[in-house]
Amino acid sequence: MTAVSAGMAHAQQGASGAAIQVAQLGGGTIRDIRVDGAQRIEPATVRSYLSVAPGDPFDPDRVDQSLKALYATGLFADVSLDRSGDVLVVKVQENPIINRIAFEGNKRIEDDKLQAEIQLRPRVVYTRTRVQTDVQRIMDIYRRQGRFAVTIEPKIIKLDQNRVDLVFEINEGPRTGVRSITFIGNEHFSDGTLRSEISTKESTWWRFLSSDDSYDPDRITYDRELLRRYYLREGYADFRVVSAVAELTPEREDFLITVTIEEGERYKFGKIDIKSNLKALDPEVLKGVINASEGDWYNAQSVEDTITKLTAAVGDLQYAFVDIRPRITRNRDNLTIDVTYEINEGPRVFVERIDINGNVRTLDKVIRREVLVAEGDPFNATKLRRSEQRIKDLGFFETAQITTADGSAPDRTVVNVDVKEQSTGEIALGAGFSTSDGVLGDFSIRERNFLGRGQDLRLGATLSTRRQEYDLSFTEPYFLDRDLSAGVDLFRISRNYQDEASYNEHNTGFSLRLGFPLTEHLRQRVYYQLTSTRIENVPDTASIYIRNEEGSHVTSLIGQELTYDRRNSRLAPTDGYYVRLVTDFAGVGGTSKFFRTRFGAGYYLPLASDDVVLSTTGEIGYIVGLNGKDVRVSDRFFLGGDTLRGFRTAGVGPRDLRTSDALGGREYARGSVELSFPLGLPEEFGLKGHAFTDAGVLTESDIKNDSMVTDDTSIRVSMGTGVSWKSPFGPIRVDLAMPLKKESYDRREVFRFSFGTRF
Repeated sequence: MTAVSAGMAHAQQGASGAAIQVAQLGGGTIRDIRVDGAQRIEPATVRSYLSVAPGDPFDPDRVDQSLKALYATGLFADVSLDRSGDVLVVKVQENPIINRIAFEGNKRIEDDKLQAEIQLRPRVVYTRTRVQTDVQRIMDIYRRQGRFAVTIEPKIIKLDQNRVDLVFEINEGPRTGVRSITFIGNEHFSDGTLRSEISTKESTWWRFLSSDDSYDPDRITYDRELLRRYYLREGYADFRVVSAVAELTPEREDFLITVTIEEGERYKFGKIDIKSNLKALDPEVLKGVINASEGDWYNAQSVEDTITKLTAAVGDLQYAFVDIRPRITRNRDNLTIDVTYEINEGPRVFVERIDINGNVRTLDKVIRREVLVAEGDPFNATKLRRSEQRIKDLGFFETAQITTADGSAPDRTVVNVDVKEQSTGEIALGAGFSTSDGVLGDFSIRERNFLGRGQDLRLGATLSTRRQEYDLSFTEPYFLDRDLSAGVDLFRISRNYQDEASYNEHNTGFSLRLGFPLTEHLRQRVYYQLTSTRIENVPDTASIYIRNEEGSHVTSLIGQELTYDRRNSRLAPTDGYYVRLVTDFAGVGGTSKFFRTRFGAGYYLPLASDDVVLSTTGEIGYIVGLNGKDVRVSDRFFLGGDTLRGFRTAGVGPRDLRTSDALGGREYARGSVELSFPLGLPEEFGLKGHAFTDAGVLTESDIKNDSMVTDDTSIRVSMGTGVSWKSPFGPIRVDLAMPLKKESYDRREVFRFSFGTRF
């Protein structure tokens, strides 16, 4: 191999020699121009780059311009101009043609990704400038991955016919981490607090699954904005980042980041007012929308949230064209900020057209139905922001963005919805362990965007030592092209209740469901379910009440679920509340006849920050047999385990003392108060602590005049602590709970552990 640098040195020597020759070409007239050394390039092409022609004098300046012009073409590795009598001789050495490009030493980035970034290609003229440009491009790729110690040496292999193979020898080096992040100028918040607010993290052993501890200049720029937002939320309106400097250590393995800031003074809200320039709009009716009060610490995020809520509230009052802007008055003497929300009439603009781009597989209507404005509607920026979030929430797209463009007239606008599709098919394998079910395995195959129609099709199976479940479900989110979620489920569920009530239960059936919104936060769901239940493997030592139910029965029920949900998240709520009412009526055919209802509610309150959350949840339920029939044991309520920590599953309530079999109850009430809080460890650990108190009661077994069957209304109470971990392998939670109030026949469970994942 011959190094490119050697070729570059040879070219420099040729250029200097040519310059000496040019100085000796003065005097006389050029009779002819001869080109020597051209192979692929026509001599006429070479002459076209010259600044002289036959008949011109031998002018050293013009000859020098010709020399530079030939070098500038990038076609030649060496050029010389000489004089033979009255003939100008142009000697050229053509740059070779690239035969093949190869990469060596690259383990982290595949060849095709590197090839896509560089400009050189096979059968293209080789030039040193292009090679150096491509070297820089490759280095930029590695630096974006946090590898600043990378070195790249381009080499060539000479072939016949003036061809070369180009090889990029890459030494990737170790990933360049962040050894330390230091803040200068922070008086009110510690370095640790500020580090928790930015996305760049210091390198530690536990971050081997994350790239947040690798240096990225773009991430540092984003961190400056995160710091600004944090201080503005805390009331420091004069805050600014003076500098953010990253220094590479001498061994080129880590960066030392120093962020210099000026916090400034902390402000409080002064006067907060609403001024309306719209006719007939009384600003007093909108003051309940304002998030903050006079005397509260100033919060820029609260101002933005208020603008969004005011825009929605004014829109609900049928004012389609509004422009709400906050007028900020800073009072440096008393450190207050007055905020006046000015409501002005916005430009009267209508949506002319909605264009959807980037969807190859997903039908247009699946996206269009999530957009809250239609063609011809008044333009509403708030609705478009909500529409963008609704499209993202579908989970069908890697990115989704809504932008606007000028329409055919000044009062017309075009809405562009740009999406980038992602895979919506899932094959999931799972493994886990829980105290209730033991070791479990899970398999499912699912397509969330079936045929590009937004339909959800799933086939799943869950197998454990105590439960086997198979189900097939199909959901059409917009049935009959309306906001109706319709679905069907087929299931087969087998459960082992030998420890609790000395029987095994097998359920086979199907359900039909339909859900629709009544308001933005109120949703209704109705369903029909037909289930065939078989009770078997009942030993002779089981309770007589269990043995009497051995065999099969059919349950045909209709039900409804009404939910009002104002939580900020359904998966991990930190604020808000929900209320839910569920009712079932079994008796539309079948052998089971009962009416069942459950009512539950929950409230979540952040304390100091979203990291510390106080939650309280409660639920009551009642079931009654119809037509004089008792409620079967398998249809009754059971309490314990996850529903009443400190007690085993079905560990409290009516029980046959002769066999210790749980018989379930017709009435129950339970409640829980829990405090969730950080454990003081780095946030990326995903660890949280919990302290809780549970209480519950289960009664009314339907069994009378049997002194050996317990049926009391005493309340059970437990208290405990727990730790949850959002691990890379799935959520894990460990709880320790002790009953504070119990009956002698109750079954306790001090330790409870659950773990599950899909991969």
